[in-house]
Amino acid sequence: MCTSLVYRDAAGNAYFGRTLELTVDLPYRVAWFPTGFAMRSQVADHPPLSVTTRYGVLAVTMPARLPTQDASIGPADLKILEGLNEQGLTFSLLSYPLAAGVETPVPNETAVLSASDLGLWALGQFSTVAEVKAALATQPVMLEALAMLGGVVSPFHYLVNDASGASFVIEFHQGELSVYDNPVGVMTNAPRFDWHLTNLDNYTFLSNVDQPTATFGSYLAAQPDSGVATSGLPASNTSVGRFVRAAFYAQYTEKADTPERAVTTLAHVMNNFDRPRGVTIDLPEAENHRLEVQGLDEPRAEAVTEFTCWTSLSDLERKLFFLRAYDSFNYSRFDLAALAGANHPLVMPFQQLGKDAAEGTAALLASALD
Repeated sequence: MCTSLVYRDAAGNAYFGRTLELTVDLPYRVAWFPTGFAMRSQVADHPPLSVTTRYGVLAVTMPARLPTQDASIGPADLKILEGLNEQGLTFSLLSYPLAAGVETPVPNETAVLSASDLGLWALGQFSTVAEVKAALATQPVMLEALAMLGGVVSPFHYLVNDASGASFVIEFHQGELSVYDNPVGVMTNAPRFDWHLTNLDNYTFLSNVDQPTATFGSYLAAQPDSGVATSGLPASNTSVGRFVRAAFYAQYTEKADTPERAVTTLAHVMNNFDRPRGVTIDLPEAENHRLEVQGLDEPRAEAVTEFTCWTSLSDLERKLFFLRAYDSFNYSRFDLAALAGANHPLVMPFQQLGKDAAEGTAALLASALD
């Protein structure tokens, strides 16, 4: 459902790319949360946790509830799926159906952070992975049932990266919270993150060096063209296969010599994880673990297909964010430095990006809250 990776240029600067796959388009919104934005997170039976952001945050978001006649969707209802702050810290939410389970009890008088608010909590307050890890060590986090997902308990795990390239994973597994340093900077979906690292031990033979000839008896075999080095990569779109491929591309892709070329190079890398509709399908009678919204898990007469709803690229040094939706040919570009002058939240539905909008910053600044 999702693939993410950290790429470095020739100077060692870090860039981050990710895709999000589902079988349906959701009401995604691009949002700017300015410095001084008041966030409130509350889990039932616990006092609310209130936070005022120290850094501006640009994010791809989803509303936590459906709008009603009496209450439209506002910035406080938006939950971050992918985001970048003014310090070059990123936060990513990726599907993980094995998250829910019996959690460690927290005293009722303790303020608890809902996992749904992890994104704004981290991006709004911290500038490095080390700071997030330190704060998380003392801040209880709990999963909640999500109305927009038909009452499913938060089926996600989370990835945080900073401008140095440091990366770590926050993962609930059957209710148990674990955090992992991420030495490869790659993340997909289930199984557990530490399982993926162990699985990489099976791929020590991988290299980007083509071996064009080999001798079998007296026969000299020769490749007709280049590219045989990648024949050992998993071919499937499973989370296991994508994790190995992402680690390979992050490791061996040419290190660009300018930031502009680095962003373009990262876009080429992420194209390897772009999934068009129909490449794989789920038949109506098949049982699977798709992440869907309310009503979509009811009996259906037609096959469904996962597709890449959107892809994002983050330049962590220059604080630039690039976004491409499924129906778009080009990326829209957002400049956090230019957005920093906006001292109030900005929200823009994906549809306002346009199919070929190159400059997203101006469009977001011109948008009105909905």
